[in-house]
Amino acid sequence: MRILILGGTSLTGPFVVRRLHGLGHEVTVFHRGEHETELPAGVLHRHGDLSHPPRDLCGGAPDVVVHMWALTEAHATAFLDCFSGAAGRAVVVSSCDVYRAYGRLQRLESGPPDPVPLSEDAPLRESRYPYRKMDRPPLEGLDQYDKILVERALLAQSALPVTILRFPAVYGPHDMHRLRQWLKPMEKGAAELRMQDDFARWRWTHGFCEDVAQAVVLAATDERARGRIYNVGEPATPTWAERIAAFGRAAGWKGRILPVPAAELPEDRQMAHDFAHHLAIDSRRIRAELGYAEVVSPAEAMARTIAWERG
Repeated sequence: MRILILGGTSLTGPFVVRRLHGLGHEVTVFHRGEHETELPAGVLHRHGDLSHPPRDLCGGAPDVVVHMWALTEAHATAFLDCFSGAAGRAVVVSSCDVYRAYGRLQRLESGPPDPVPLSEDAPLRESRYPYRKMDRPPLEGLDQYDKILVERALLAQSALPVTILRFPAVYGPHDMHRLRQWLKPMEKGAAELRMQDDFARWRWTHGFCEDVAQAVVLAATDERARGRIYNVGEPATPTWAERIAAFGRAAGWKGRILPVPAAELPEDRQMAHDFAHHLAIDSRRIRAELGYAEVVSPAEAMARTIAWERG
């Protein structure tokens, strides 16, 4: 197949590109040029504005176009303007932050916790633009970010069949050093790590970058994905204390996690989220329908992540 990938050069994208190319597909990558990565010979590579991609990027109409960087409603609208009627179908990366549990976690809205794990049919956020009030948003220029608006634009039309993949917290080499703050005191020999107690009990589904990439590959190459929404992530979600303890053991740490009330932590380490709202998502649909399974063992994923955090 002729497959066009918008984005695809940072965390998960290179694995998607290499696997699709290895499967014999004709792959073109179009990205902003901010991150360069080594791609296989034969993969076409072009730079430009992701918010306004030109139509003819891969020498003809793509069978599938994969958008890995649709952050705003405007991105989704421009994408549809470009590829509706000009591509066979699309795969678009979304996020588990679309769920109502995320809005309540961030105290953007209120209400009781939703049952977990969250399926693809779980209630979505009523609030919009979740990063506008954050002191330190994870990416620059996120005032207009909202994956709900991206999904809504995609689902409101029928000219371009779309598969939506709701990603978990993606970790591994080239992530935003999600786990470095915990590794540093472990490496210094700390006997215990104090952790805010409600945070220690909180569950947030993660996925190793290469494993998550496999979900994109399956969605791009399997016609059964047409028109479907899938959660992507680990099969079972540990508490944060359990996750960091396992991370520490893999790094050779002999200490323990000590949950404590927020008031016993320094002010800059106290978190005001409502951790009664878990972001544990249910990935059984993509496993059942597309045969999704992790391609990297948990031990290897942890070892590669630790090496990245130490680097």
